[in-house]
Amino acid sequence: MLEVSNLSKNYKSFSLDHVSFTVREGRITGFIGNNGAGKTTTLKCILGLVPYDSGHILLEGRTMYHNERAYKERIGVVFDDGYFYDKFTISAMKNVVAGAYAGWDDSEYHRYMEKFGLKETQRIDTLSKGMKMKFALALALSHHAEILILDEPSGGLDPKTRQLFCTELSEQKEKGKTIFFSTHITSDLDKIGDDIILIDEGQILAAASKEEFLRQSKLPDPTIEEAMLKIIG
Repeated sequence: MLEVSNLSKNYKSFSLDHVSFTVREGRITGFIGNNGAGKTTTLKCILGLVPYDSGHILLEGRTMYHNERAYKERIGVVFDDGYFYDKFTISAMKNVVAGAYAGWDDSEYHRYMEKFGLKETQRIDTLSKGMKMKFALALALSHHAEILILDEPSGGLDPKTRQLFCTELSEQKEKGKTIFFSTHITSDLDKIGDDIILIDEGQILAAASKEEFLRQSKLPDPTIEEAMLKIIG
């Protein structure tokens, strides 16, 4: 569904080096690696938030530049660092986001707001990290996106909220959504992941089904974290 081919991006102190992988349709793909490995930079390139130097990014065979609005319409986004205006209410922030999507569905939005226990009158700066992430997920799910791209969605969350996120992602997969998320909490992927992509120092070290990824480590019955550390060396 999502194909990244020979993606390169150079900074003074860091480079993505010919990054290539495929995110398969209808599956939960975990994008893992140590902090600073290149996960967020890769996601920002995919979303058109930073320009890349070379390579190709295709969603269903088409680049973002073929039709940028249609490309972004198909993607629901949740970022760990947020993109909300702190002084806005939830309602005001929703209106800003909804205006960017032709496929916005208010009934879906209100259903997720109720499911996640959020109120329209709450101000963004009064929300806990977990509540902000629930709100971001509600927004991402309210315009009928086909693929969800999430950057560290469970980082810093309490165990109950992390479990809610994992359950919700599994439910979205059952509805036919494709899910691609970066994380350093690999235990979440032990539970719900289908495919694993490992990046280290700007290079892809592995891209395989979870079962094949674990076999590549040549460890007896490893967790994803144990396999990751073995493959990185």
